[in-house]
Amino acid sequence: MLFNSFEFLFFLPIVFLLYWFVFRERHWQNFLVVVASYIFYGWWDWRFLLLIAMTSFFSFCSGLLLERFEGQRKKQKLVSAANIALNIAILGVFKYYNFFVENLDALLGALGWHLDWVTMNIILPVGISFYTFQALSYSIDVYQKKLPATHDIVEFFAYISFFPQLVAGPIERATNLLPQFQKQRTFDYALAVDGMRQMLWGFFKKMVIADNCATTVNVIWADYADQTGLVLWVCVTLFTFQIYCDFSGYSDIAIGSARLFGVNLMRNFNFPYFSRSIPEFWRRWHISFTTWFRDYIYFPLGGSRCDKWKVIRNVYIVWGISGLWHGANWTYVCWGLYHGTLLAIYNICGINTKYEHIVAYGKILPNLKETFQIIITFALTVIGFVIFRSETIGDAGQYLMGMFNSSLFDISGSMESLKGKHLVFNSVVIIMMLVIEWIQRKKQHALQLSGNGVLGRSSVLRFLIYFLLVMMIVIFAEKQSEFIYFQF
Repeated sequence: MLFNSFEFLFFLPIVFLLYWFVFRERHWQNFLVVVASYIFYGWWDWRFLLLIAMTSFFSFCSGLLLERFEGQRKKQKLVSAANIALNIAILGVFKYYNFFVENLDALLGALGWHLDWVTMNIILPVGISFYTFQALSYSIDVYQKKLPATHDIVEFFAYISFFPQLVAGPIERATNLLPQFQKQRTFDYALAVDGMRQMLWGFFKKMVIADNCATTVNVIWADYADQTGLVLWVCVTLFTFQIYCDFSGYSDIAIGSARLFGVNLMRNFNFPYFSRSIPEFWRRWHISFTTWFRDYIYFPLGGSRCDKWKVIRNVYIVWGISGLWHGANWTYVCWGLYHGTLLAIYNICGINTKYEHIVAYGKILPNLKETFQIIITFALTVIGFVIFRSETIGDAGQYLMGMFNSSLFDISGSMESLKGKHLVFNSVVIIMMLVIEWIQRKKQHALQLSGNGVLGRSSVLRFLIYFLLVMMIVIFAEKQSEFIYFQF
């Protein structure tokens, strides 16, 4: 079920009313969460309910076995390794089987051998990467004694399948989300209202900005070889805002929806396009993802406690895997290694990226140094998204060469190509979003209007913003496009 669908418009209030007015006791609320989540997920394809149920069940059992074998470290290692292997195997088959077979076939093709007969027509289950990593975090955290194993299978299934963040995150940790299903929840009016504000901002970013940018991006990208360098820059810049508004919009809706049920999900985006360096960007973009890889892969490899060259090795391992996590395509791997290279350069050069304060702290606008840092970081991010968006590495290379050839200065030809591409509208709504997020950059989300901020002091201005956002969402309500990260 899509957040931006009429089905969800009816689904959410019904679940909300049942949750607070019928199923008031914690155990029954958890049971409702599981049922509602399975309806939400099964709306797309009911066949994959068995897959998420199996992942949940085996991870739940692994926790019980880890507890049973307390003090028997070898047996605990065996249980933890078996659960990790099982979950990775399921993810590997559904997401990467054909990718590896096709690449092996290409490799063996030089010897006259072909493996076409072992490929399968496998449908990628929506959100499998997200809930698999969530299940893995539980097993690892129990093994590392960061939390006790749960004996309540319903609350565990609620943790894995909680519908607001089930399909595209945030990738929750058992240490944060599971305890919330283990205690009685009470309705918090202020929290619910703030959640609705965050949902409104998420719907605006997805339906008004991301989906309209997508229309322009798809048309230009389909014919990129015949476009000028300037048009290619405009196109990938629009894609950079499209993917941000699409993905962070999902996170805003997910976090806001969860607050309606008295549940706090972790923050997933922290205004990343105001970053002053690539390391800062990755501390602000898809936070649940980057911290998962940091805690469960980077730190076990030695993290930053090794000598410099081992640190760089660790960075490349983590970012190569994280690129592959995004999809079964070499472009994602190259995109991950591209960012790994940038992070390695920052490390080698000893550039300080741990800032004491947010950008333009205590000021209205950034200074010249900060402005330059933001522009450079954004440009590097844009270049990376060329690789991410391309179908093949060859396409990415041709697109990048097109961005930097002499046609970059063909202003008249570029303007002619951009006619009828909704460039003015897209620019206006992007600037509107950036202005509001800049003003609110100290807050948890752009429409957190409590306190003494510029937007918080004027009720007239607040309701004017609400009205404008709602009207724009209603205008574009007929579009029901999937979120980009559904494919991951």
